[in-house]
Amino acid sequence: MPYAYSTDLRQRVIGWVDNGESRRGAAEQFEISPSAAIKWFQRWCTTGSILAKPRGGSVSPLEEHSAVLLALNVEQPDLTLDEMVVVLFKRGIKTSRSALSRFFNRHGITFKKKHCTQPNKNGLMSLWRVAYGLGIRACLTRPIWSSSTRRLPIRRWQG
Repeated sequence: MPYAYSTDLRQRVIGWVDNGESRRGAAEQFEISPSAAIKWFQRWCTTGSILAKPRGGSVSPLEEHSAVLLALNVEQPDLTLDEMVVVLFKRGIKTSRSALSRFFNRHGITFKKKHCTQPNKNGLMSLWRVAYGLGIRACLTRPIWSSSTRRLPIRRWQG
């Protein structure tokens, strides 16, 4: 978006109109749009301010629940964004996956792909997964695939 016009230009346009010139005439003189001159003068008459309005600055509704979200992320770091949406909905916080993603990006928290947890040689899972009731999750990759970029060797027929 373009920048706001300078305060000096606004002062000159308003001064020109205040001295009896028409708003459209002032706009032509200072090479700005007539609507800008009209709006600047209307704002000066109603509020007395010639400064540009502040831009941006919207605040996410999730910021008021930031303590809950950050605590949830510390308690259960293995939750996906979709699972977090469900947990938050049960707590009465309505949100979406994309809003959660933007919230965590603003707070410097990223979600990396992790290897799925497999049972150890005794068939037991790690204690913290059992404590949180997470169990074994479906893997994102097949067990024969590697997480590196190296390809599997091509099997040749050995007839």
